[in-house]
Amino acid sequence: MTPDRIIVTLAGLGLVAFIVWFFWLKRAAGVRATVVADGYQEVMILVKGGYTPDTIRVAAGRPVRLLFRREETAACSEQVVLPDFGRSAPLPTGTVVPLEFMPTEAGAHEFTCQMGMLRGRILVEAA
Repeated sequence: MTPDRIIVTLAGLGLVAFIVWFFWLKRAAGVRATVVADGYQEVMILVKGGYTPDTIRVAAGRPVRLLFRREETAACSEQVVLPDFGRSAPLPTGTVVPLEFMPTEAGAHEFTCQMGMLRGRILVEAA
């Protein structure tokens, strides 16, 4: 193999590794939910090509209200599903949709679109 082919091959492998890390392995530490006046832990989540923020940290034993605002028209993002909590909601474009649930145990829980392409997670921490 010639030196130029080695360089191109290594650059390609590096780019593939970066793409895998960026799209599937990179996870933020998470945004802590704010406790509001009515006692709910609350976070606003923007739905536009994904969920922002995609990692939410909450305390177990306190009610949670996730506020979803969809700013796109892609069919995939028309609904959000929280399978571990048995909750889902349609997300009309431009409307804030609250989704409430009570986390009882510490652990990680996913939320997704109905197709499973958009993903986020809720990190429930022990009280």
